[in-house]
Amino acid sequence: MSPKTRWKNILKDVDKKEVPVTVLEKMLVYLKDGTEVIVNIKQLLAEGNDPDEIEMHVNARLRELDDYIENVDFFVDIDRVQAVIQPETDKLLSKL
Repeated sequence: MSPKTRWKNILKDVDKKEVPVTVLEKMLVYLKDGTEVIVNIKQLLAEGNDPDEIEMHVNARLRELDDYIENVDFFVDIDRVQAVIQPETDKLLSKL
């Protein structure tokens, strides 16, 4: 099993109530009128936008539109999660 597949399997079992914006790929916002809005977080980060500002802006917009939102799907960037977490996991496991 590839490392990417292992991380996908791990992440699908995690209860994701809050996800750091730095590991998001995109958000898909479904409005009650049937409109779907894609927020490309990965692109915003790649353009050099500050993660904290992105998170504050997205949260503010979600609160403003709360009455119109049916659902929101978060898509996690598996490669980014692996790059962030794997070194820490390796460091912890090396001490066993």
